[in-house]
Amino acid sequence: MQCSWKAVLLLALASIAIQYTAIRTFTAKSFHSCPIPNPVNCSLSQDTDAADRLCDESPTFTYNLSRKTHVLILATTRSGSSFVGQLFNQHFDVFYLFEPLYHVQYTLIPKLTQSKSTTDRRVMLGASRDLLRSLYDCDLYFLENYIKPQPINHTTDRLFRRGASKALCSPPVCESMGAIDLHLEEGDCVKKCGTLNLTLATESCKEHGHVAIKTVRVPEVSDLRALVEDPRLNLKVIQLVRDPRGILASRSETFRDTYRLWRIWDGTGRKPYNLDVTQLTTVCEDFWNSVSTGLNRPPWLKGKYMLVRYEDLARNPMKKTEEIYDFLGIPMDSNVERWIQNNTRGDRSSSKHKYGTVRNSAATAEKWRFRLSYEIVAFTQHACQQVLAQLGYKTAGSEEELKNLSVSLVEERDFLPFS
Repeated sequence: MQCSWKAVLLLALASIAIQYTAIRTFTAKSFHSCPIPNPVNCSLSQDTDAADRLCDESPTFTYNLSRKTHVLILATTRSGSSFVGQLFNQHFDVFYLFEPLYHVQYTLIPKLTQSKSTTDRRVMLGASRDLLRSLYDCDLYFLENYIKPQPINHTTDRLFRRGASKALCSPPVCESMGAIDLHLEEGDCVKKCGTLNLTLATESCKEHGHVAIKTVRVPEVSDLRALVEDPRLNLKVIQLVRDPRGILASRSETFRDTYRLWRIWDGTGRKPYNLDVTQLTTVCEDFWNSVSTGLNRPPWLKGKYMLVRYEDLARNPMKKTEEIYDFLGIPMDSNVERWIQNNTRGDRSSSKHKYGTVRNSAATAEKWRFRLSYEIVAFTQHACQQVLAQLGYKTAGSEEELKNLSVSLVEERDFLPFS
C-alpha cells in the first residue's frame, strides 16, 4: 500500500509530538517504578529476588532543576551524629530531619538491630533509599506508610524525635512557637506544637533551600550509590566516624541493658563467655568497608563525599564546620556560628540528656579513656586494629598511657574532601 506525501508528513509530525510529550512527562512529572509506598511490598515473605525488584528499583522524581544541595549525614550510633546534625538544623535555609529511617526499620523489620540476614538488609536498604528520595523531593507524605498508627488527615503525633528538627517546631509548621521559644528543649517543643501536620511540613521543606538528613541506619556509603548517582539529586555525603573505643564506651553508658555484659567485664575484670563481640566488630567492619570505598575515590563519589572524624570536629568545631560548609557549597550563617559558640563549652551538668548536644566537646571526645578498663581497650584495639590505623587512631600500650591525656591517641590527619 502506498502513502501520499501528506500522510507521511502527518505521521512524522504525530511521532514528534508523541516523543516531545514523553520527554516532558519524564522530566517534569514524578512516577514510581517500584510498587512502594505500601510496606507490604517489601515484606520478608517474598523471596530475595522479589525483594530486590520491589525495593531496589529507583522511583523517579522531578529533576533537581533548582540545584538544592541534599545532605546525608552517614554515621553510627553514639558517634556524635546528633551534634553534627545540629550544625545543619540551626541553618536558616536547611530543612533538617532526624532519623526518618527509624520508621522504616521498626515497621518492616522490628528486630533488624540484631538481625544478620542478607534479605533483611536488602529490604531495609531498598525501602530506605526510596524514602530518602521522597524526602529529598519534599514528599513527606511518603513517611505515612511507615508511621504507626497511620496518620489521619496527614497529621500525626508519632514522628520519631520530631522535636529534634527546628523546621518542624517553627512557623508555619508550628504557629504556637514564637521567637522566644527557639531554644526550647526538644520535649517542650513537642508539647507546645501538638500534632504534626505533614502538609505544612511538606510546604516548609519546599521553602527551604537545602535538605539535610541524619541517619545511623545505613551501614556503608556504597549502599547509597544509587542515590549519589541519581541526576535528579544533588546529594553529598558527610561520613562521620569516631574512635571505636569511644563509641563502645558511650554505648555501654547509654544502652545499659543491651551492653550489660560489657559493663560486667568492665566492673569485674572477667570477660563473660557469652559476650556479643559483634556489637563492636560490626562497627569496625562497617567503618573499614565504607571508609575504604570513600578513600579509594571511585568516580561516582567525586565531589560527593567528605570524611569527618568526630575528634577533629570536637577539638576545633568552628574550623571543621566551616570546612564542611565549604565542601557543600552552602554559606554558613550566623545561627550556626552562634550555636557552636554556645554548645561546645558546656559543663558537666549541661549534658545530662543522653542525646543532648550541649557539652564541652573536646573533653567529651576523650572521656572514654577514663570509662573503659585497659583490658577492654586492649581487646578493642586488637579487634579493630585495621580501622584504627586507617583512621589515624593510636593504640595505648599501657593503662598509664591510656589515662595520660597529655598523650594524644589521635594522629594529625587531613582527610581532604573528594572534589
